[in-house]
Formats: sequence, structure tokens, C-alpha cells
Amino acid sequence: MALEGSLGRVERIGRQRVAGARLSEKAPIRHLDATLVLLSLMLAGFGALMIYSATYARLQDNSSPPGYYLERQLVFAAVGFIGMMVLALFSYRRLKAWAWLAYTVAVAMLVAVLTPLGTTVAGAQRWIAIGIFQIQLMADRKGAPSTLDVIKGLVLVGVPAVFIYLQPDLGTLLVLLAVLGGMLLVSGARMRLLIVMVMLGAVAFWGILHVGLLKEYQVKRLTSFLDPASDPGRTGYNLQQSKIAIGSGQVTGRGLFNGTQTNLRFVPEQHTDFIFTVVGEELGFAGAALFVVIFAMFIWRGVRIAMMSKDHFGTLLAAGIVSMFAFQGFVNMGMTMGISPITGIPLPFVSYGGSSLIASFLATGILLNIHMRRL
Repeated sequence: MALEGSLGRVERIGRQRVAGARLSEKAPIRHLDATLVLLSLMLAGFGALMIYSATYARLQDNSSPPGYYLERQLVFAAVGFIGMMVLALFSYRRLKAWAWLAYTVAVAMLVAVLTPLGTTVAGAQRWIAIGIFQIQLMADRKGAPSTLDVIKGLVLVGVPAVFIYLQPDLGTLLVLLAVLGGMLLVSGARMRLLIVMVMLGAVAFWGILHVGLLKEYQVKRLTSFLDPASDPGRTGYNLQQSKIAIGSGQVTGRGLFNGTQTNLRFVPEQHTDFIFTVVGEELGFAGAALFVVIFAMFIWRGVRIAMMSKDHFGTLLAAGIVSMFAFQGFVNMGMTMGISPITGIPLPFVSYGGSSLIASFLATGILLNIHMRRL
């Protein structure tokens, strides 16, 4: 009888723990990281303003509505914000059950852009066109203690990486590798293994540059920032104009909507890849520094969420997302100043584009999700 009573108590305690675990999946809204939400909105608002400044003069010259790009970006932001808040409500732990399906769908979509469904934009076939709609797939693609697990992870990353290379979309490929690196770094993998991987990666990168696996324009994009004069007609020109725009802003900038390089459209793709040049020219060093501080605070909140996560899956998920944002931000801002290659990587929340903006909000939604369930 005593044994039966003990077993009964154990069973009741077990049921209570299971119930408690289930309840923990439903985190109260008061645990939402309001600071992260505010920072994401500040970045998106900053971006919308810069996009308008970069495009309104050209649209006016073409007798088009000056707010065309701004209005579209605001719609994308609204959709992304709603998606972010919805995604924060469902436990990120459920993503494990959908991981293989999501992976399969992602690879299938990468294959689809290489079929007649795909359209070529700026030399890369990375969009799916359905009627009047185009969906850019390269906005999001995202470890392991033992050597075998690391190898499995490399294989899983390698499959989409091959299709991304075939498009070709070098920028997204680099982002994918950065995400992998960030997740491996916090996964507990042996440092010796990571060092070997970095060394092999460096050798492979050198080989890729010299054996013809990349197209000539891709090689120039990766190397022209070291010597802009080597490609004065294309990548070198973009970099020179970008530097002029940022440098002309000096300390306080030329004033909002008053950028000469911006209004005269000397900087190509300024509302997308080179949006940071608008910040530098019109708001100067002070405005650019303020933006960098806001972006750095956003990254820190993400790092904090990864550190506070109560399970390994949440830590890895947050680390991958933070690595994506940090790498994109550094490379995009760096390429406008000539300290990183020109790869076509967008500036999160700021560059014009629905796919990139919505993906940034959704990724932030996952960070919010992890933060809400940290207790």
C-alpha cells in the first residue's frame, strides 16, 4: 500500500511537471522584449526615411509619385511587424517538429528559381515570378558538439549552398556561412575543430578566386575594395561614388533631402545596397554614428537573448539569427566605406525590399519568442 501511495504521488508530480512545461509554452505578453520591438521599429523607420530621400527626386523627374517606394516599404513593414508579433506567440520549440519540412521547402524553392519560374535580377537568378509578383528567396536561410554532428551540419548547409551558388548569389552564400559559423561558435564544438574549419575555408576561398569557379564580375566585387582602380567602370565606380557621398556629409551632414550625390543619383542602387551612403551624406558622421549605435543595441539585445535562453535549441537559434543580422550590417555598411567587399547584401530593416524587410521582422519575432520563454 505504501509503495502504491508513493507511485501515485510520483505520477501526480509527473503530471504536474508536464502540465507546467505545457503552460510554459504559453508565455505572457508582459515578457515581451519591448526594447527589441522598439529598436526594430526605429531601424525600419530610419530606413523608410532614407529610402524616400534616395528616390523622391528621381521619381519626380519621371513624373511618378515621389512616395512610391516609401509607401511600398511601409506596407512591407506593416506586414513584417504583424508577422513578427504573431510569430512571437507560438513557442519556438515547436519549430523543431517543422524543421525538416521547412528545410525541404527552402531547398525546393532554391531549385525553383533555376527553372522557368525564376527571373534574373541584377545578374542573379534569385527570384520566383508568379504573374505580377516576384518573391526574393535570398532573404533568410538559416550545430553541433561532436565532429560527426558538425559534418552533418556542413552537409545540410552544403545542399542549399550549392543551389545558391548556381543562381549565382554570392552575398547570400556568405550570409549562410556566417550563420553557420555563429551557431558553431556557441554550440560547444571543439575550438580546434573550428580553427581547422576556418583554415580550410580560407584555403578554399583562395582556391575559388584563382581556379575560375567564380565569374569575373564576382571576383571583382570581392577584390575591388582593395584596389578600386582595378575596375573603374563598374564596382570601382560604385565604391568611389559611395565614398564621396559619405565623405561629403562631414560631421553634421548636408541636411535631410539635400544630398548632392543622392539627388543627382551618382551612387547606383542607393535605395537598396548603398542606402547607408544616404545616411552618411545627409546626416553626417553624427547621424551615421547614431544609426550604428541603434543597430549595435539591436545586436546586443539579440546576444542577450541567446545567453538567457534556457535550452540549447533556443541558444543556437538566437545565435544564428544574431550572426545573420551582424554580418549583414557589417558587410553592408563596410562596403560603402571600402572596408568590405561589394556583395549586394542588404542592410537589415533599412534597405528597400519586401523580402528582406519582412524576413528581418520575422527573424526578430523568433528572438522575441525565445526571450518570452526564457523563464
